[in-house]
Amino acid sequence: MNQIVLTGMVLSTMPVGEFDRRVVILTKEQGKISAFARGARRPNSPLVGAVNPFSFGEFTMYEGRSSYTIQSADISNYFAELRSDMVGAYYGFYFLEVADYYTKESNDEREMLKLLYQTMRALLNPHIPNLLIRYIFELKTLTINGQGPQVFQCIVCGDTERPKVFSAAKGGLVCSECSRDVIDGIVLDDSTLYSMQYIESSSIAKLYTFNVTENVLNELGKVTGRLMEIYTDRKFKSLEILETLETLPGIP
Repeated sequence: MNQIVLTGMVLSTMPVGEFDRRVVILTKEQGKISAFARGARRPNSPLVGAVNPFSFGEFTMYEGRSSYTIQSADISNYFAELRSDMVGAYYGFYFLEVADYYTKESNDEREMLKLLYQTMRALLNPHIPNLLIRYIFELKTLTINGQGPQVFQCIVCGDTERPKVFSAAKGGLVCSECSRDVIDGIVLDDSTLYSMQYIESSSIAKLYTFNVTENVLNELGKVTGRLMEIYTDRKFKSLEILETLETLPGIP
């Protein structure tokens, strides 16, 4: 078996047998992989804290014919603060679940890994609303995976001058001359449109550097919610739990 070192973040983990864990990691070098952490459920295992969701670092493992086995891990960020914030943690779990949905083994997933890491860092920033982080993450995920809407010109004719509506079903802006058959068109606030243009075109490092008004936040939510419905074929369990938590009294 070959020994390799992969940099990545743990997306999920599940128990296997009496003491082992099966771990899904999004890596810079190999895309999404599954690996076994032998003995990781033993209290004295050096891997006991390293293979939890959110853990980011370098994983030394053996590459077998059909699976990987983790030998050791050098974790640079556990994002431990999320474990003391139930709502923040479930936002994090939702982002991990979306990343798991979109990524594949042997794909170049470096942009998704960067996005995931920067998004987790943003969750620890008290000055950025969690909802805004969610909508930025969703729109940038769609963009990275070739599903981002056209927000710079009419998606039908390319016009940049005429008044436009946004149609999730059409995949972006539709001008007044081309919108006759649009049934889901909404007129976006200029600030909402600018925010979407910024999210789609900016580098990941600069994504979480702005805030928006409540009206813009609501419009972003409507747009990204509809886009996620169109492009993903299931309801994410972590999002269902998150939405339930946010309806409970006393939960910010």
